[in-house]
Parts: sequence; structure tokens; C-alpha cells
Amino acid sequence: MTYATTRAARKAASLRAGAAFAALTAAAPVFAADDAAAGEVAAEAAAAEYADAGEAIVVTARRREESSQDVPIALSVVGAQTLERTGNFTLNQVQQLVPSLQVVATNPRNSNVNIRGLGANSAVAVDGLEYGVGFYVDGVYYGRPGQSQFDLVDLQQIEVLRGPQGTLFGKNTTAGALNITTREPSFDPELTVEGSIGDRSYHQIRASGSVPIIADKVALRLSVADTHRDGFLTNLYTGRDAQNYDNFTARGQLLIKPSEDVKIRLIGDYSHQNLDIILNVIDGYFTKYANGAAIPNNIFDRAARVGYALPNQNAFARLGNSNSPFGAEMESYGASGEVDWDLGSATLTAITAYRWWDWYPSNDVDGTPASINLKGQQQNFQRQFSQELRIASSGENKIDYVAGLFYFFQKLPGFGQNQYGADFAEWTYNPATVPAANIALFDRALSGLETDSYSNARTKSYAAFGQADWHITDGLTLTAGLRYTHEDKRGEFRRFLVGGGDRSLLTATQQAQLAVSDLEFTAATKADALTGLATLAYKITPEILVYGTYSRGNKSGGLNITAGGVNNPVVDPEKVNAFEAGFKSQFLDNRLTFNVAAFLTEIKDYQTNVTEPVIVNNVPTGATIQYIANIPKVRSKGVEADLSFSPVKWISLTASGAYTDAKFISFANSPQAVENTNLPGTQAAIQDLSGRRLPGVSKFAYSLGADISQPVSDHLEAYGRADWIHRSGFNVAPTLSAYGAIPAYGVLNARLGLRAADGRIDLSVWARNLFDKNYYVSRSGSAFGLINGTPGEPRTAGATLRVKW
Repeated sequence: MTYATTRAARKAASLRAGAAFAALTAAAPVFAADDAAAGEVAAEAAAAEYADAGEAIVVTARRREESSQDVPIALSVVGAQTLERTGNFTLNQVQQLVPSLQVVATNPRNSNVNIRGLGANSAVAVDGLEYGVGFYVDGVYYGRPGQSQFDLVDLQQIEVLRGPQGTLFGKNTTAGALNITTREPSFDPELTVEGSIGDRSYHQIRASGSVPIIADKVALRLSVADTHRDGFLTNLYTGRDAQNYDNFTARGQLLIKPSEDVKIRLIGDYSHQNLDIILNVIDGYFTKYANGAAIPNNIFDRAARVGYALPNQNAFARLGNSNSPFGAEMESYGASGEVDWDLGSATLTAITAYRWWDWYPSNDVDGTPASINLKGQQQNFQRQFSQELRIASSGENKIDYVAGLFYFFQKLPGFGQNQYGADFAEWTYNPATVPAANIALFDRALSGLETDSYSNARTKSYAAFGQADWHITDGLTLTAGLRYTHEDKRGEFRRFLVGGGDRSLLTATQQAQLAVSDLEFTAATKADALTGLATLAYKITPEILVYGTYSRGNKSGGLNITAGGVNNPVVDPEKVNAFEAGFKSQFLDNRLTFNVAAFLTEIKDYQTNVTEPVIVNNVPTGATIQYIANIPKVRSKGVEADLSFSPVKWISLTASGAYTDAKFISFANSPQAVENTNLPGTQAAIQDLSGRRLPGVSKFAYSLGADISQPVSDHLEAYGRADWIHRSGFNVAPTLSAYGAIPAYGVLNARLGLRAADGRIDLSVWARNLFDKNYYVSRSGSAFGLINGTPGEPRTAGATLRVKW
């Protein structure tokens, strides 16, 4: 038997094993760790008897189709059936299925996506900075995190790839990548319609269908989703709710097969979101610094001066009090074309895409009924173009390969608005340190004053990459890959004052106390990077794989095109060294799957968004400035594991966990936490966070899942599903302030339903956060003693009817 024949037979056996496992594990929920085929998406078939016995779970984590159990990469897959059974339709919900994935989004623009504790160190987006988790849909890279925050519509699957993926997925995937594929058009007519209703006026309509236009040559697929839910918060000033959700998404696809060897896929999509979400909720007050000293000009002093009666100090009362508009409107739309040409021994792929993303926010910064900061917002109008040309070997070879070229262009104009109200001076300046006459002048000068800004970041990136698998023996494979990237970034920032009163009466010292002025600067950076990986994988048996990987990653330099970046306009690229060892296995006729991975990632010049208080005459004003900085070194290490067991045909159980120890190794000049800004000397502004945990990272996270079904007649089946996610406590403040601490929490989601044996009709009732657990999404403290908190979603319940033709 030849080598190729032996490998082909072994791969076929592996695929059959994956299919058998999928059939046995039925609708297992997707929970973390390293296995995509088993456990989590083992149940991409609706139930055991519906599984296609000839089909395994296939991923494209290495830019070609493979059984996930054969891929020496730590990954998780959330398939279409899993999304249906959990009712998840946003990335924020999907994170409840994957413990290593953590998403913090105070609003869509300020979305922080971390894998293994790395990716972004702050939930505040910066236009000149990329993020370490790449987001891809149908092979197209999405340049801004806000583009990931729309409804997920008509998906085939979501692959969560953990660890650096820079060789095949690009420079800005130092923490991992989300590789999303949608369902292709079908030449067999099909239609799925789903309707859901629930409390808080929740209603959602989702529909998708395919129809052939020319038999076996041209097919069309259309998908739409429309979702509405009233808010979880109430604005006492207007009586309106906040934290609502309105989303419309549509996608059209055309599949063209002019010959047996050529496939063309044309895709157009549009999404629109309108939210009232940015309502500050007070979670407490503090009047003393950490060392017991009183805070001068604290929240109680300020409120008394402007006649503001401070409200309930409990975020879970879900009450805010805002006198200015708050909310956001967001649009995303794009078009892409993919051509796959089968050359026999290889497949040539070309993907061309152009995308738009528009962001229109309105924020009441102070979140009070007083006229202090009436606006504080940044509009964005992102445009991007990408082109990828790739060739991948076909069939079974001694050496399998992927190679390609990639080009990416992005421009990201931003328009900022910050407006001062009539109460700003009275609220901000301490009469004990600022003369009353000055405050009166400030009142006249600042009332209605707006500091507007314009920024634009432009990126051009070129890359060439290649990766090869050398099958040394039937079981032993060496993988090596390299990627060369050249990137050119240019940006500009202008700030100018508009409106307001007469500032000519102010002295130079008084102008400095206002900390507002015209400002203009430019920034540019250019760099070349070589990244790559080496992996050694060994199949001990067809069901057991062990592997070890070293990868070198890079995240491009950033531009500080904000007011805080004038003294530090450019930050250096990140340089990543990552090590991983993994074990993938299946036992008991593939009814039991156990996968585990251990990892160590070190990043030099880690990019982070830093927030510093504005201090005038040694007194914090309550204002802050933000900019990007390089941290000398951070490290993340840990272990992820997944266990899936299907003891009998109708039961599937899963348990997944992640231990992540992510720390600052060297960060001696971090901005000081607000509760320590009265310390002597430079300690008032700077602290040493070396050895402390990175913000936004749970040290322990685990999920448990159970999927149980039982026939109640020849044509009807009852089923139940429960998903539990638990995260240990973490801190979301970049300074690790005590007021950014998020306590540990766990959330249970559940669903009960009846479905036809042929899967055409499915009726279910469900509840998210079944036990109505109070937990925080975000929390922060100010220099003058105010604590704000963003509560997580309370319990919601509803029903869903799905019909398939």
C-alpha cells in the first residue's frame, strides 16, 4: 500500500469516526476547549437519527477543509444547530459557550474581544489601533470591532481559533481569530422561518431560503433577521427605557458554477442597529482615598453646588438620570466575491471585498440631570478594501501546502464632539482652590462651548504567506509557515473650539485650568514584520492526536490620533512568542471525547489604552485623557480542557474549563488608580503594576451543558437543553482600581421544546439568566468619588416557533 493510499484510508477512517461521534452525541452544546468535532458541536445534527452518517465536522482553520480532530490547533466550533438550540444570535451571547472567549462591550464601538486574556486591554476603542483578535466572515477580514456586534444570520458555523494565527489569518491575530462562515446557496429549494416572542416586548423574525435559478449552475440564497427588545434600564429624567436592542440584517448570495471546476460566490449584506444604550447608572460613592484621607471636591460637594439630589447607589436598581440624548445608530454593509478554481492538484481562491461601517453616537457624559457635559462622542465612517489570492494543494500528498498574497486598505475618519454645559464650571472647580471670580469667568466662557475634533487613520497593508505540512510518516506531521507583512499607517488629528462665551477675559493660567485649546498634529508609522509557526503533530492512533507548536506573532504599530496622543503619537508594534501543547482524543466508540491544551504566550511592547486623570494645582478635575502606550511585557499562560460524553443515544453531556493566568510582567509606569491619586510625589500619577493580573480576564471560567431528548410518539420528540457558564472575578479598570472589580458570577440558560421527528417543526420555550443573577458587564470609579456600573441582562423568557420546508 502506498503512502498516499495509507493516509487516505486513515483520513477516511478519521472522518467516519467524527461522523459516528456526531451521530452519537446528538445536540451537544459547544463549550470551549480544543475540540470542534466532538463535544461542543458534536450535535450539529438535530438528534442522533438525523445525523448524516457520511459527514464529519469540517473546519477551515488552516484555509482548507479538514476534520477538526485532525487539526493541531486549539479551537472551538459553534455550529448552526447549536446556535438554533441555544437561541444565541450575537457574539456577546456566543461567549457563554466558549470559556476562553470573553467579550466586554459597553457599546458596539467600544467592544473588547479577548481570547486567553489577550486581544485588547480596554473596552474603549481607539481609531489608530488594531485589536489582537481577528474577525472574519466568509474569508473577509472586518477591520473594526463594532462590525462584529450585529445579529449573526444564517450561519454555517463559528470557529474560535485560540492563540496566534498570524501565518494564515494575518498580522493582527496575536490572540486568536473568529472565523465565521455562512450557509451557501443550495440547488435544492429550502426555506426556514423562525419567530420568537418574549418579555420586554421582545420579538424576532428570522428567515432564510435558497432557490435554484439555473439547475446545477446558479442558485440564490436570501437571509433576513429583525430583532427588537425593550430596554433593561429606565431614565428617570424622561421616563424612557434604555439598553434596548433594535437590529435588522439582510444578506443575499449568488452561487454560480459555470463548470465542474469553477465556483463563484457573490455576497452582499446590510445591517442596521439603533440603540438607546449609553445611560450611566450609579453604583456607589466614596469620599475617602484608599489611605483614609478625605477627597476634596468630592461627588457630594459637587452635587450640592449644582442642586443635584444623588440617586440610589445600586446599579441593579437599573435607574439612570440623564438630561441629554444618549444612544447610538450603526450601519454596516458590504459586498464580496469569491472564486474557487479546482486545478486538479490544487485549488486557486480569490476573495475581493469592500465594506462600510458607520457609527452615529450621542452620549450624555455626566449622566445627570445637571448641565455639565452635554456631549462626549465620536462618529466614525470606516471604509475598507481587501484582496486575497490563495492556492492550496488538493488531495493527499507527502507535502500539503497553502500559499497566498493579501492586500488591505482602510480609512477611518472620526468626528468628535465634547460640549460643556452651564453647570460645568460650578461642578468641576473646587472653590477652596479656584477663586470664585475665576469660576464665574469660567461659567461665562464655557457654557455651550464645544471642542470638536477631526481625525483620520489610513492603513495600507501587503502580505505574502505560505504554510506546508510535511507528512514524515503515517502518523507524524511537521507543519511550518511564514508570513511577511509590510504596513504603512498615516493619521491626523485636529481639535478646534466652537461656540461658548467670551474667553478673552481669561488669563493664561485660567486658560490652562480649563485644559481646552485648539490642537493639531499628524502621525505616521511604517514597518515590516516576519511571523510564522512550527508545529509537530503525531497521531498515536486514529483517535488520539498530540501536538506541540511554537508561533511568532506581530501586531502592527498604532497611532495616537486623540487629544491625549499629542506627546506620544506613535506606539510600537507588539511582538509575540507563543508555545502550545495539546492532546485530542476519542474513546468508547467515540462516545467520549477529551481534549486539552496548555499554552504560554509572551508579548513585548503590549499595546494598551491608558486613561489618566487631569490634575490642576495638584487637584484632580474629574476629567481624563486617553492615549495608547506600550507596556514592556505581558504574559498569559494556562490550560483549557473539554470533556464530552454521550452515555446513551438521547443524552449528551459536556464540561469545559479554562484556567488563564494573564499578568503584567513589566509595567512600572501605569497611571495611578483613582483611589490613590493623593499619594506623595510621582506616586499620585504613576503606579507599578508589574506582577498584577491583566484587566478584563477571569482566572477561572467553566461551562456545563446537557442536551436530553426523548420520543413521545412516532412523529414527535421532546427535548431539553441547559447551559451554565461561570466566570471568576476580574477587574475591568486599566489601572486595576478597586472600583473596577467585577465579582464572580454564573448564568444559566435553559430551553424546553417539542419538535417533529423530521425536524420540520420546532416549538420551544426558553429563559436566559434563568435565576435572574445580578452581575456586572463593566464598572468604574471617578477621581471625585462616583462609581458607575453597567449591569448584565436580567432574566428574559419567551417562546420560539421554527418551521422548515
